[in-house]
Amino acid sequence: MAWLYRHLEGILAATPGNRLLAVDALRGITITAMILVNNPGSWSYMYWPLKHADWHGWTPTDLIFPFFIFIVGIAITLSFSAQRAKGKNSAQLLKQALVRTIKLLLLGWFLALFYYRVNDPNFSWLEDQLLSIRLPGVLQRIGLVYLATVLIVLNWRWRGQLIWCLGLLLGYWVLMTWVPYADNHGNTFQGLYQFGNSLAAWVDHQLLGPGHVYYSDAQPFSFDPEGLLSTLPAIATCLSGVLIGQYMQGQHSLTDKIRYLLGLGAILVIAGQSLSAVMPINKALWTPSFVVLSSGWACVSLALCLWLIDDRGYRRWCAPFIVFGANAIAFFMFAGVAGRLVIMLPWGEQSLKGAFYQTLLAPHLGNYIGSLAYGILFLLVSYILMYWMYRNHWFWKV
Repeated sequence: MAWLYRHLEGILAATPGNRLLAVDALRGITITAMILVNNPGSWSYMYWPLKHADWHGWTPTDLIFPFFIFIVGIAITLSFSAQRAKGKNSAQLLKQALVRTIKLLLLGWFLALFYYRVNDPNFSWLEDQLLSIRLPGVLQRIGLVYLATVLIVLNWRWRGQLIWCLGLLLGYWVLMTWVPYADNHGNTFQGLYQFGNSLAAWVDHQLLGPGHVYYSDAQPFSFDPEGLLSTLPAIATCLSGVLIGQYMQGQHSLTDKIRYLLGLGAILVIAGQSLSAVMPINKALWTPSFVVLSSGWACVSLALCLWLIDDRGYRRWCAPFIVFGANAIAFFMFAGVAGRLVIMLPWGEQSLKGAFYQTLLAPHLGNYIGSLAYGILFLLVSYILMYWMYRNHWFWKV
């Protein structure tokens, strides 16, 4: 195992000596978990922690996306401090944010269009992909949330940012609870948080249309889990990361930071669970209770990483996650393209992915372990490329 020791130490040696690795490690853990969840051997055989909640409630998987957006908020604080120190003004930072948002939107739409059913003679890429493109998505939400958060950060200090954060949550709750809406049959609804029947779903149905959202067949309203109205509380998630990033930059001891994050995280988790009595915890609707809960768990997770990595000095285990996190968007794009290719490419009457899982993994490991093993193997293959990029100092900044 000497080679593994040298490999991990080589990764850590390339990191700045005065840098807290906890944020880098948490980013890497988050994107790794996202890719693992998105690439099982079979969607029919997944252990419950790797599955989203059916509707209300939450699983560990439901925390992954808000964790990533929370970390985007921390990164905004750290990045802006460094760039202001180099002399960049607000106009330059805003221009940079606009360019980054456009890139994220285009990358998201590229993944939405990157698919072709090779063995289906009736498949029309123009009709089935381009003209029915899913407009929202993970990268699209990150881009919009990032831009909105940057606008707030550039124009308000921490008190204003906190007011925005709370105001977005309260405003979203008021809209979802008190604004009535109607279907095409004249039926009026108000205050519902049902699958396909909420104000957020109604907005998606009216503005995006059934042909351009994830849940196109939902009734009475089609909607998207990364839809328009639910982007508002997602901005609050990012602002919570901004505020935590500002605290992390303060002149506090590492021990004080760990205690603060643990205490605040515990309070937010309890508050989020308590708020579920008023509004359900729901990731697809990004409810305020979900924001409070997920931000709380993000604080707890960051505190644990700080304690384990930067305080206690247990660092080697996080080295692969630093590699993945250093090129998080490149990793996401590679996984998206590769994950689609193994489905598109035929192998006999099956896809390449289906044949690999059903022929090599499931018969020997069982359906569930085989499905998990496929995801782990996908990560290992991805790591080869991500480590090559890391070793050659190629960091793809969108």
